Amino acid sequence: TAVRVWQVLLELGVLLSVDQRVVFSDSNSYYQFSFEECDSASCDFRSNEGEWPEAVKLLLQLAPYVQFRSGGGSSSHDGDGSNTEISTFDVPHFRYIDDDDAEETIEDQRETGWRNATGRTWFSSEEDCCDSSSYRYVVVSGTPLKILEHLLSDLRLDDQRGMLLDDFLLTYLVFMSTNDLCQALLGQYPFWGQEEGKDALFRKRKVLQLVSHWSRLYKDFLKEEEHVRSFMKTLYRLQVSLHEDFVALFGFRYLLGTLSVYFSVICCVYVSADSYLSVHTHPSLEAHELLRIVGLKMDKAEEDMVLAVVSHTGERRVLQPSDCVYSESLTPQGKLVACRRDLTEILPPLTDSAELSRRPVRLLGINTWDVAAALTHLDWSLFKSIHEQELVYYTLSRAPGSGHTAALSVLLQRCNEVQQWVMSEVLMCVSLNKRVQLLKKFIKIAAHCKAQRNLNSAFAIIMGLNTAAVSRLNQTWEKCPGKFKKLFSELELITDPSLNHKAYREAFKRMKPPKIPFMPLLLKDITFIHEGNKTFHDNLVNFEKLHMIADTVRMIRHCQSDQPGESSPFQVRASVHYLHIIDNQQTLFELSHKLEPRA
Repeated sequence: TAVRVWQVLLELGVLLSVDQRVVFSDSNSYYQFSFEECDSASCDFRSNEGEWPEAVKLLLQLAPYVQFRSGGGSSSHDGDGSNTEISTFDVPHFRYIDDDDAEETIEDQRETGWRNATGRTWFSSEEDCCDSSSYRYVVVSGTPLKILEHLLSDLRLDDQRGMLLDDFLLTYLVFMSTNDLCQALLGQYPFWGQEEGKDALFRKRKVLQLVSHWSRLYKDFLKEEEHVRSFMKTLYRLQVSLHEDFVALFGFRYLLGTLSVYFSVICCVYVSADSYLSVHTHPSLEAHELLRIVGLKMDKAEEDMVLAVVSHTGERRVLQPSDCVYSESLTPQGKLVACRRDLTEILPPLTDSAELSRRPVRLLGINTWDVAAALTHLDWSLFKSIHEQELVYYTLSRAPGSGHTAALSVLLQRCNEVQQWVMSEVLMCVSLNKRVQLLKKFIKIAAHCKAQRNLNSAFAIIMGLNTAAVSRLNQTWEKCPGKFKKLFSELELITDPSLNHKAYREAFKRMKPPKIPFMPLLLKDITFIHEGNKTFHDNLVNFEKLHMIADTVRMIRHCQSDQPGESSPFQVRASVHYLHIIDNQQTLFELSHKLEPRA
């Protein structure tokens, strides 16, 4: 092993042979360490001796893959080296990327601001970038099965915090299916009569340890996978001597138990031809419950309304009061419409100015901090339900509509609807003075959301005020006091996309958890990594790509690592749970031009 470790150093150029040998020989030969490696001012090990054990561990991992073509590691050498046997990392399942590939990866990372395998971060701004000429590393790629073998061989029974294991379990869906992983794990598990003794026992325990970590990481996701349920039953039947350890280790009964996951939905019920009421509620919602909410929000008598489902042909089917609004697949049975008894909409089109002039502007009577706290409370209830794996499923578009991205989809819908709600509230306000008051309200609410570390709603409100239909209202903006315009300009900075959203990233990095990121940007980052990097190089998994994806996904874990302490009055929370939204762009622009006609 020692000879092979030295050979690794020789291959990497850390060690140099004075007589230019390419195979390390444990004999009277002269070697020296590379000047660049030892004396470079940027060398990490000069300032951090604590990294030496990790470096030695890496060398010991690489050493077994050195193949000496001469057969045993010794070779005969002529004076001119013409008969020297060359040693290589000639392993069919692994590949070591050379410095040229590493430099290309570093250049890519400079542009995107992502972390490489050693934990260094490359930023977009020039002053934060490192000098790639002073830095080098080796990246290992392998087949899925070999990566799994490596994980199990390196896994310690007393430590489950390994970054490689976490990266693998968070991102295995990028290069293999869950069924493939289950079969691969069974292949690593010693069956009866295959192996006996201490080594077989340790292998069993390591497989169970990996499955234990997998089950804790994925939680309820595993319950929904039929392949996993079958795999767990097979693994359970294989247990003999480890039965008690198995049950305690990763909760067999929990994983095979009944699925009982509570999550919320956002129900959209149309109240006019061009607007709907967004209702944050539960999936078992019944028709009479929804009508009660519509009546309270829209000032309509519940007994005068019915709930109808509109088919794609335009036919309306009335739901009975006890009918469930959602089907078993947790999707609405069709377009939901709150109607009068004669099946006409309860509101005329919103371009009818007479109807809007009678509409009260309730938001003006509510404290802005309380509104921001209510928005944050709701966003947090959605955000804390998101599993890290949802971001990977969403990026890969695996199993659409299966519920694997349910919580994430609801939060993204909510972000979009808050933006539309801001536009709708401003454009449905026909009074100029009240409209100015609304602008001030929303600017303060956005600032409070930022202060409460909810950048998801802060972004949505700022973008809503920046849409063309609202930003063109010159008379309204001119009457807005200067200090509010200044505050809004400062808030706009965090939405500035220049330098890869540097302002947002720096502001968010300074915030302590709990905090809610702007989810569309986080998904964009993962998509950029996925689409911009190959999953396979020469049929070997590009694990550097997986590490970058996992590192980004772990942002969710960091943000959810604490609980918010502040809430808001129930009445205020109810006001942001039900939002009246115009979803027709033509209606929005018509309202905008009616409020302030083109000069």
